Amino acid sequence: MSRTALVAIGGNALVLDGEPGSVVRQQERAAHFAEQVADLVADGWTILVTHGNGPQVGFILRRGELVAPEATLEGLPELPLWLAVADSQGGIGHILAVAMNTELERRGLAARAIAVLTHAEVDADDPAFARPTKPIGSTMTAETARLREAEEGWAVTETSPGTFRRVVPSPRPRLIVESEQIRSLMLAGAVVIAAGGGGIPVVRQDDAWHSVDAVIDKDRASALLAASAGVETLVLVTGVDEVYVGFGTPDQRALRDVDPEELRAHLDAGQFPAGSMGPKVESALQFVTGGGRHAVITSLPRLRDALEGRAGTHLTVRDRQGSAASAGASR
Repeated sequence: MSRTALVAIGGNALVLDGEPGSVVRQQERAAHFAEQVADLVADGWTILVTHGNGPQVGFILRRGELVAPEATLEGLPELPLWLAVADSQGGIGHILAVAMNTELERRGLAARAIAVLTHAEVDADDPAFARPTKPIGSTMTAETARLREAEEGWAVTETSPGTFRRVVPSPRPRLIVESEQIRSLMLAGAVVIAAGGGGIPVVRQDDAWHSVDAVIDKDRASALLAASAGVETLVLVTGVDEVYVGFGTPDQRALRDVDPEELRAHLDAGQFPAGSMGPKVESALQFVTGGGRHAVITSLPRLRDALEGRAGTHLTVRDRQGSAASAGASR
């Protein structure tokens, strides 16, 4: 599909790190993002949106933990992680869809947003289940982290000096179950919101899918979905306008147009930490080396500029003549 883009935003696009989880603030930020999506639709783009859910799924789980002492008396069922992922996907999808439909209608655009409850198949024996690494929930002090480890059995990690977060298993997605249906909705002109939080994790056993407790990296799921749905351009939104090598040093240099071999060499050299830019670079490489045409890494404010080639780090596969493959943008 030409002039199609998957835009992957983080859960912190709606909830900033360390910020209380105000629904009103999430709605306000969703409205601002909806303006950007409507700009792209007006420019002739067909947009597929994916989103993270780290803060939101943490809030849902914490609510369950706070009422746990009374849960049995009240007849409340246990809240597994996979159900919290599903709940967050539905809630964020609703917030984004309402904001987008409001803005699209205000501008007189015919497109409408549709949120698809999306499942991602993972391997039951993925080693990630034995090594939790995916941060969820809000940040904690060392004292609170130790308390959660002792009382709740959480696995926690120090994400920055003095700052801790809960971590859960993050297996690699193998299949986006609804990718063909998502493609059909895009072909019909819809703005599709899908694979929220990386998708609800399921495993295939005995000819049936079964839910499992995990949180899938949304950038990896986005790369897989973009490829399987036939999307031309993958946009991974982050906190900086471009990807840098030597970040934070006097030799810092932005990468603007880069080929897979060069980017892979920087990744292998340790330029992109696993806890920050690493997964986005890996996902961009996964997309273009797996058949995708064009991947972009940029910040949310530069989204429109990046899709028109004026900002961001652009990863393209070069053809046999050595020229970059066309990505449909004015670059």
